[in-house]
Amino acid sequence: MLASPVSWAGPQEDRADAINLYRAGKIEAASSKINTFLAAQPKDPQGRFVKGLILTEQKKVPEAIQVFTALTEDFPELPEPYNNLAVLYASQGNYDKAKAALELAIHTHPSYATAHENLGDIYAQLARRAYDKALQLDKNNTAAQTKLSMVKDLFSAGSAKAAAPTQVATAPAAAPTAAAKAAPPKTAEVTPAKVSKAPEPKPAEAKPDAKAPAPAAKAEPPKAAGDAEGQITAAINAWAKAWSDKNVAGYLAAYAGDFETPDGLKRAAWEQQRSERIERPKSISVEVKINKITVTGNEATANIRQSYKSDTLKSNTNKTLKLVKSGDKWLIRQERAG
Repeated sequence: MLASPVSWAGPQEDRADAINLYRAGKIEAASSKINTFLAAQPKDPQGRFVKGLILTEQKKVPEAIQVFTALTEDFPELPEPYNNLAVLYASQGNYDKAKAALELAIHTHPSYATAHENLGDIYAQLARRAYDKALQLDKNNTAAQTKLSMVKDLFSAGSAKAAAPTQVATAPAAAPTAAAKAAPPKTAEVTPAKVSKAPEPKPAEAKPDAKAPAPAAKAEPPKAAGDAEGQITAAINAWAKAWSDKNVAGYLAAYAGDFETPDGLKRAAWEQQRSERIERPKSISVEVKINKITVTGNEATANIRQSYKSDTLKSNTNKTLKLVKSGDKWLIRQERAG
């Protein structure tokens, strides 16, 4: 769960009002309402998400990117912030970053159809750039001309859907598991990606009922330690495989939002450092042997033997991984060698 059940008096009404104003196109009034709400509840994921939507509508792209990025760091299990980051990156023509963000959204929720569709659009945009480059180098390349025409036709057809109002999804305050539906953004010809949809806010008096399932979910008995050990083993093996495959997005997604970075590095600096070290070698092979797993509630410790081999380095290291359960995933919170 992202947050404990909360009282719906006062501040939550400001959030609902902000969503209603946003959907009505009253952006400045919505901005004022959501700022009032966040002053009282600055950590609320749904309120922060709405703030990002409003900044996007105000064309304040850098500020919106900052809001959504912070959400991915604090709530890495939510797919919607990654999706909306991809839309913003695509609007800037930064399709590589958009692709990485969508891959993280899909890693978080493999059934998130919107992210899959958006990733297909990003691949098409990257293909268009590649065909353009091929034609610059060889104007007589008829195959590239045909393929480029097909891609342009694809986005010409898609642009007809851009007349629909932009719809975006707000991160759930308690359960992030539901994937959001989507409609095309206003500038599909520039940003083919689609933004996730915001739900209709319910009247304040109905909200306690809407939250009623949350305590019941908490009351469910925890899974047996054996089940947890199997999930942790699968998570560690997936982490090693992403590393071996040089899948930077998949590798980074294995770490919790509060991962203890070495040497006090900022999360962004650490991610950049790891990305460079993964991308630099021509090939990487990482094998892990799990010696022991100890589970205590939603936390666990795994002692492993890691065998790393690349075209430039070979090493064998004992490691201790401390993991935390986030939603239905086990993520690395601390990593220590020796």
